[in-house]
Amino acid sequence: MDLSRRDTMTLAAAAGAATLFAPNVARAALPKLVVVGGGTGGATVARTVAAAGGVDVTLVERNPVYMTCYFSNLYLGDHWDYDRLAHNYETMKARDGVKMAMGNAASVGDGRVVMSDGTEIAYDRAVVAPGIDFKYDMYEGFDEHVAETMVPHAYKSGNQLLMLKQQLMAMREGGTVVIAAPPNPYRCPPGPYERASMMANWLSRNNPTAKVLILDPKTKHSKQGLFVEGWNRLYPGMVEWVGGEFTGGDFLAVDAQARSVTTADEEVFEADVLNFIPAQTAGRIAIDSGLTGDGDWASVDPATLESTLVPGVHVLGDACANGDMPKSGFSANSQAKACAQAVLAAMTDRRAFPPRFRNTCWSLVGDDYGIKVGASYKAGDGKIEKTEGFISQVGEDDATHAQTAAEGIGWYEAMTGEIFG
Repeated sequence: MDLSRRDTMTLAAAAGAATLFAPNVARAALPKLVVVGGGTGGATVARTVAAAGGVDVTLVERNPVYMTCYFSNLYLGDHWDYDRLAHNYETMKARDGVKMAMGNAASVGDGRVVMSDGTEIAYDRAVVAPGIDFKYDMYEGFDEHVAETMVPHAYKSGNQLLMLKQQLMAMREGGTVVIAAPPNPYRCPPGPYERASMMANWLSRNNPTAKVLILDPKTKHSKQGLFVEGWNRLYPGMVEWVGGEFTGGDFLAVDAQARSVTTADEEVFEADVLNFIPAQTAGRIAIDSGLTGDGDWASVDPATLESTLVPGVHVLGDACANGDMPKSGFSANSQAKACAQAVLAAMTDRRAFPPRFRNTCWSLVGDDYGIKVGASYKAGDGKIEKTEGFISQVGEDDATHAQTAAEGIGWYEAMTGEIFG
């Protein structure tokens, strides 16, 4: 990447607003697509549609640098530098002609995106890809301020991820990390368990008498047998998982000062480092724009990702009710390509084909120790349906684990390179 994060932030802040509404006579007659959210899903739609030509594309994003949440656990384990998670929009603008609107979108509907400063951006079609938000009000003593200052969930890359790593590195010798996992559905089903693995990986080298305790409202979790095999092999006695039959299936409260969490069974668990990951919902703009109705996730047509509630607006990635597909970076990228095809068919004379979706989730359990799960999907009756799947097997040899780890990192570099350059 030619630009540093600091350079990117400076360029974006200086140029973004100035170029947003600049006249473009040559493209004035083109149909207008506005994409809200520059994460993996939104950025994929924006660059795919823009690269195809025939549509004027504006990407609305509040941050000049996108930090991936997927693979951020590798930063916690000291396998990746923080900047390796960072991606900017400069190549997309120069290569594909995507216009950038740097700012916060407040609502989408009726042919316009309304920004928080009152500015409006007209569209013929819109795509909303805001990722997730959190249901803080479910837990006594836990809110956004607590998460930002004392008990990070770190389920979006950014300051909370930096804080969580600092807390881990400063933990007393022999201390305990408690990870409180969220209920289904949530972003990246294997994420909390890969996080436990990466924390244990760092602790095994730097604080070998420490413990990692995972409290879970669920009675089972993604890749469970594979993770347990890896923990027993690489970190014997260090990682413990406590499932929903013992936690009561939920959490009641967080005490930020005491670094403790109270389960639904009213049992209190104290920690030296507490990573509390709350229940999740679609990003706020999806809710405020009426895209989720009375629920937590936006209902969509599985073939086009168009909202079933707000015509002309498509919702994809973590924010949509995506049927059998998990909420992951790979899923968002796959859905975005199908959505781009549908948008191009609706706005130009291009033909749309029946979409096929794919997902693979790689997890790093230890040094050169990777595991994976994945599947293929189709647009079914009212939802995206799984057609076939695969998963790593218990008992795989070191070479297979190393190959899987390398495969996952290769996918990350290839996909982010394709989107962001």
